[in-house]
Amino acid sequence: MLSTDRLRFRKMVNEDVDIYHKWRNDLEVMFSTSPSLDLYSFEETKHFVENIILGSSNSKSYIIEDIETNKPIGITSLVNIDVKNQNAEVIIDIGEKDYWGKGLGTEALKTILDYAFLELNLHRISLRVYSLNPKAIHIYTKLGFKQEGVSRQCLYRNGEWHDIIHMGILKDEYLEK
Repeated sequence: MLSTDRLRFRKMVNEDVDIYHKWRNDLEVMFSTSPSLDLYSFEETKHFVENIILGSSNSKSYIIEDIETNKPIGITSLVNIDVKNQNAEVIIDIGEKDYWGKGLGTEALKTILDYAFLELNLHRISLRVYSLNPKAIHIYTKLGFKQEGVSRQCLYRNGEWHDIIHMGILKDEYLEK
């Protein structure tokens, strides 16, 4: 089991649909991480969790818990895991807003990167981040991610166009930090 002094990671299970549904329908949580700000029915979320998250053979999803309270606070996933080419994409959402701004996203991301590089022996991890999320860009850069490209003006929020920034980090770069 993955853990830090403040966080514990456990594999996502069907019983997590309720909490994931809450986060997925919180527009403030999804504003800077989801391409669409649609609200989802419980059945849509259940189908997504069962078929996309849990039903995928090339992804690993973990619920992030506060180690003191056992409260689920977010989710992180390695998706599109390509074992042959040793790469994957990472996704992270801290769904409980009371836990924002406490460094837990950085701590969680560092933990999943340790797992990806040191346990799964992956060579490269990528991610996508919206240009309207400078805090996330700062965290990713601080951990060693480098900008690899930009999909220009492909996200429309609050009457403005925003870019999607593609970032990546190699195992050697991560281990040097």
